[in-house]
Amino acid sequence: MQMNSDPWEIPPKPAEVAENRLVKAILDRTFPINSVLPPERELAELLGVTRPTLREALQRLSRDGWVEIHHGKSTRVRDYWREGNLLILSSIAHHKELLDQDFVTQLLQIRLLLAPEYARLAIEHGKQQVLRLLENLHTLDDSPSEFSKRDWELHNQLTILSGNPIFTLILNGFGELYLEMGSVYFSNPLARDHSRSFYEKLHSAVLSNDVPLAEGVVRQVMQDSIDLWKAATTHHEG
Repeated sequence: MQMNSDPWEIPPKPAEVAENRLVKAILDRTFPINSVLPPERELAELLGVTRPTLREALQRLSRDGWVEIHHGKSTRVRDYWREGNLLILSSIAHHKELLDQDFVTQLLQIRLLLAPEYARLAIEHGKQQVLRLLENLHTLDDSPSEFSKRDWELHNQLTILSGNPIFTLILNGFGELYLEMGSVYFSNPLARDHSRSFYEKLHSAVLSNDVPLAEGVVRQVMQDSIDLWKAATTHHEG
């Protein structure tokens, strides 16, 4: 008999399984935007769950902006890109197999807008902590996974030091995707070299207490990372 590798791992509840299956069916266009879901009894049978379990799953999806429920009417799949919320983004990030390259590029564009600001705030609120973070990056194993992990830790800590927890919540919503896609990104040696240079330039700017320079360094590197991501994915696919 095969034992569970993690005795503390709690298996997902039936409603969570149904919710996940419905999200996947929406993303792969089995149930496209603005379509209506099958009647409750039929949908419950398709998912292999009871009707009360299905109702619980649908309530979760309604809360997050995936579907629109009206009693006595069919449940509509919302245009989640326009009617959804941040919980939608976290769910999408857990279905990496259904994401296209544009989605990650769009996330990097958001990081371009946010990172200079949370870096600036972090330096203003905790210069010495930022310096220690960057000094720990002077020596890195030359592996994509190591760079992905340490880069994630840097940005995560910068959001925390910024004093604005919303930055951290947004970034944490993509932690798993960040680490996995980061390994692809850093598979390009140019990306690793670019980040080494970034850490050094940022450290120099912080050390000299030049906050505008540090903010500019972050902004430029976030912009460059979009082009490097495209190059990395082209190389990875090839």
